Amino acid sequence: MQYANAVGLVKSQMPNSSSIREFLLLALADTRQLQLLHFWLLLGIYLAALLGNGLISTAVACHHRLHSPMYFFLLNLALLDLGCISTTLPKAMANALWDTRDISYAGCVAQTFLFVFLMSAEYCILTIMSYDRYVAICKPLHYGTLMDSRACATMAAAAWATGVLYSLLHTANTFSLPLCQGNAVDQFFCEIPQILKLSCSQSYLREIWLLVISVSLAFGCFVFIVVSYMQIFRAVLRMPSEQGQHKAFSTCLPHLAVVSLFVTTAIFANLKPPSISSRSLDLVMSFLYSVVPPTLNPLIYSMRNQELKDAVRKMMPCSQFSRDKLLICLYK
Repeated sequence: MQYANAVGLVKSQMPNSSSIREFLLLALADTRQLQLLHFWLLLGIYLAALLGNGLISTAVACHHRLHSPMYFFLLNLALLDLGCISTTLPKAMANALWDTRDISYAGCVAQTFLFVFLMSAEYCILTIMSYDRYVAICKPLHYGTLMDSRACATMAAAAWATGVLYSLLHTANTFSLPLCQGNAVDQFFCEIPQILKLSCSQSYLREIWLLVISVSLAFGCFVFIVVSYMQIFRAVLRMPSEQGQHKAFSTCLPHLAVVSLFVTTAIFANLKPPSISSRSLDLVMSFLYSVVPPTLNPLIYSMRNQELKDAVRKMMPCSQFSRDKLLICLYK
């Protein structure tokens, strides 16, 4: 009888999902000086990502030479990157600046939904982009038919819709679980694996099964990307013209680099062995797959793409003037 009363007392003192009104995110630093240093570092990364993705989005939207399927999907990727990094970094910057850790329950749900939605939609867009490059290089005579404007719009809409449905499923399932392990999330944003650690029932196995299915589907997309690029490289190496090979590689290698960065960091962050797991390692790996790709994607795509670089350069008025007319440009 006394044991039952004790168990009941312990359970009554445990916080559950209905009593949790806010979560505590992981502090990036212990001292005030390091917190401010992290704020300025994150602010610089955030502004760089906004500038890079914003320039790509504007260039693709405003220049008719870039109105092709490849750049249409690149526009979608840039918009998703803008949304993804804007979902995580502003709250982390605010917490570092104001020396706080809290995020409301509704805010955590919204952040989880948006992050999963944007990341999954981005992965779908990257898969579609590999198909676009495959058709352009391996089936050039059918490119206009297979990748017309209607087909491109349908595939992009399917990618965004898949992200919404996928995120709704995971977010609803995660936050329907009873939480009794406190409200401290060991991450700088609301991440599903960290929230699952707060669950107090075996019902979290439902989410584990969903994650297994998701990883299987993601692996299927990855295999599709790899096979597509194997076919692409075989076709490129058979090209008689070195100029044709260079142009094909200049459009394919950036995409392959982005896919590799996205997939490797995400897989290692979520599937690393528990034996090597630690709070600092989890923080670094989540930063790598949630912040680094949206920041580096514009740089990777613009490095070898002359058309994109020319379009961005034309958006800068002073680039159209020679040095002797610089003053006229500045005082115009």
